[in-house]
Amino acid sequence: MAVSSQMSFTISITLALLLFSGMQANKQWISATPIQTIFGGFVGSLIFIFSLTAVGNLETIMFGKNFQTKLFPEVALCYLFTFISSAMVHRVCVTTALILSSISLYYMNSISQKTHAVVAPPPPVIPARKKKH
Repeated sequence: MAVSSQMSFTISITLALLLFSGMQANKQWISATPIQTIFGGFVGSLIFIFSLTAVGNLETIMFGKNFQTKLFPEVALCYLFTFISSAMVHRVCVTTALILSSISLYYMNSISQKTHAVVAPPPPVIPARKKKH
């Protein structure tokens, strides 16, 4: 079930802030073992996904349906927010969040291209004329 851009913005910003506060509240537990630190990086990549979704929906609300989220500044700022929130927990969380966020960005882009890309029609075929001898 699809929701409007306003509702999607509200949901995604709420989830990003809840994950951020959850990471901060449980930073001792996350940094206790290596597996939990990798889990902290995974949560950081979820923060990236939700913050990028929120930024994209905010731009859709402000600038219209045809506006696209670009690598700079939107994706870069979401990366920065993710890295800062992960670095406040543990250094390894930043590395894991970088790897997992990059993978998720690749797949988000490919899904977006399949869903929203406009396919140009092929050029018309013009039959070749034969030369007169």
